[in-house]
Amino acid sequence: MRKTFLFVLISTFLFSSMEITLKLAGSVFNPIQLNFIRFLIGGLVLLPLALRSMKANDLHIDRKAFASFALTGLLCVIVSMTLFQLAVVYGKASIVAVLFSSNPVFALLFSYLILHEKLSRSSLVSVIVSTIGLLVIINPFHLSNGVGMILAVLSAITFGFYSIISRKVSKNRHFNGVTMTCFTFILGSLELALLMGLSHLPIVAQLFGHSSLAKDFVAIPYFAGISASTILMILFIGIGVTGIGFATYFMAMERSDVSTASLVFFIKPALAPILALILISESIVANTWVGIVVILLGSAVSFFGQRADEQKSAMATTGYLQTVETEGEAADIIDAAHRKQILAQLAARRAALGQNLQNSKFQKQTHSTPY
Repeated sequence: MRKTFLFVLISTFLFSSMEITLKLAGSVFNPIQLNFIRFLIGGLVLLPLALRSMKANDLHIDRKAFASFALTGLLCVIVSMTLFQLAVVYGKASIVAVLFSSNPVFALLFSYLILHEKLSRSSLVSVIVSTIGLLVIINPFHLSNGVGMILAVLSAITFGFYSIISRKVSKNRHFNGVTMTCFTFILGSLELALLMGLSHLPIVAQLFGHSSLAKDFVAIPYFAGISASTILMILFIGIGVTGIGFATYFMAMERSDVSTASLVFFIKPALAPILALILISESIVANTWVGIVVILLGSAVSFFGQRADEQKSAMATTGYLQTVETEGEAADIIDAAHRKQILAQLAARRAALGQNLQNSKFQKQTHSTPY
């Protein structure tokens, strides 16, 4: 159990420092380029764990699985994480961290709409409370820095959608979380590399013209900017945050349960703003603190509700197994009594048959004796 919580703490710290590190790296690297590098490295870090899991479960990647990974890579790396990276560039790292941590709320809604899973009372309350927290932070009546906030919310929504599609693929193809994440990252980064290549075409420059977005989407470099002064930051983002962060998260989940691993997203909304305040001196206004507290309450409702559901499920499973065991023992007793009864009947028949044989011999002897 100690090792499980160690994994949770490592994952929480790495995920909470993600927006801050990406904010610092964004001043050196193109945001799309940074997305490509970190997910390529992260996927390669997870690859040994994924291959070991596939070998242990005798799984292979066929055409359908490849197509599924291409889809999840598109949704995660190209759509959601590009929006996330742009949100970090154009907004505050602390605000982006809190808003993105609401992605499980949207995942609950998509699970209801796509997988037709029932929303429990605690899940519904969590969705409502977390939505109120988001509105408090965004403060739509006095919106400031709206671009970063909108991008962060869109990133959380699309990541929630990706999570449900990934869960559906995992259920149908029997891949675990590490395998799904690994090949999602690798396929997504390769797809992104293709789009980055297209950004060097003259027509793309003509399309964006002198737009402020041109610097992010035209002639995107692959590895420019990597030097002795930036290599440690890139390795921390790729190996640490993206690779080890996700690896420890899934290892915590495998050692315990989903609700224990989800402590990562329960702690992050509180820890990330504090780290941003300490490390990059980002000020946090009053409504943001209020929103953080409200989102934490929503997360707490979801966490304890999920915990209770898992305990009920475990108790139901235990009760079922005990019932089966009791019924099995009763059946064994009945079978033993039935066997004993049959053996007694056979013994009685054998005795009767033996008596009949003796009587028959006696009668023969009587008839054959002269008077």
